[in-house]
Amino acid sequence: MASAPKRVFNFSAGPAVLPVEVLEEAQRDLVSYPGAGMSVLEMSHRSAVFESIVRRAEADIRALAQVPEHYRILFLQGGASLQFAMVPMNLLPPAATADYLVTGAWGQKAVAEARKLGTVAIAASTEQDNFTRLPTPDEVHRTPGAAYLHFTSNETIHGVQFPEEPAADGVPLVCDASSDLFSRPIAIDRYGLVYAGAQKNLGPAGVTLVIVREDLLERAPASLPTILRYATHAKERSLYNTPPAFAVYILGLVMAWLKRQGGLAAMAERNARKAALLYAEIDRTGFYRGHARPECRSRMNVTFRLPTEALEARFVEEAAAAGLDGLKGHRSVGGLRASIYNAFPEAGVQALVDFMREFERTHG
Repeated sequence: MASAPKRVFNFSAGPAVLPVEVLEEAQRDLVSYPGAGMSVLEMSHRSAVFESIVRRAEADIRALAQVPEHYRILFLQGGASLQFAMVPMNLLPPAATADYLVTGAWGQKAVAEARKLGTVAIAASTEQDNFTRLPTPDEVHRTPGAAYLHFTSNETIHGVQFPEEPAADGVPLVCDASSDLFSRPIAIDRYGLVYAGAQKNLGPAGVTLVIVREDLLERAPASLPTILRYATHAKERSLYNTPPAFAVYILGLVMAWLKRQGGLAAMAERNARKAALLYAEIDRTGFYRGHARPECRSRMNVTFRLPTEALEARFVEEAAAAGLDGLKGHRSVGGLRASIYNAFPEAGVQALVDFMREFERTHG
């Protein structure tokens, strides 16, 4: 029997590493899902078997994040990019203004889409500092009676992360949590709406998780197309049209895996250890230089630079040869980026630290 191919350490920002246990479970049941006699890839989304898959995933999400009953859990498509438009479509009335905090490239993209649909105010931006930090409370200027306040909890490109949600002052707080949702506990009841493309911490590309407070479902104007209304998907419990069935199935397996790991508090401790180990190496001598200010650093996407771009290119090449894949920084900012999401093993972070020390010894 041929041996299983060796897996590399995958530092990609997304689609990202999945738990090996989940991959093995999906592999085992790929041809014939238990009790169905067919693959999830083939079964009807109207079948009792698939509906049970969806309901189990929803129940596990509620348990993991203690989602209150008056919030609805939706499995949608289109990634966070579609949510950049669906949020203002559903929540921004014509005469109102939406406030946005801009702390990186994804916040900028959210603003650009929202401005096509209504009035947007930048409550605060750290663009002038190249998105190396978060805004201080006195830098945030809110619009009285705003329709909502939107922020990006973790910026994958620049590597900054809110340690906690900003004050919303009574208006619905809307969050793009694509790259850190369920990497730590979250107080859902402080939010009006949270959305996340699954391909970081939650599952594979193709499914988007939205958690929305029920009272916001009917804000959408009657003219909004049916499929773009959150209320449509809430009423049909994510089965209005054919969902990304296999992606939802894998997301459900990841939720069960998270529960087996001890839940979100346990994941937060594990993620803190991984990030601390890597940042300690970045700060050790000055050969490596972190992009984000220490107090704003992401535990999910560790961004850093080397003394020259030539050295950065060599680092990426030699790291890939050593089985450390996906370390090239985003094309818009350059440098290096190590994405260490929930499923990324601690052994992989240690392997990167060991490689960094050897690279500094030979090239420093």
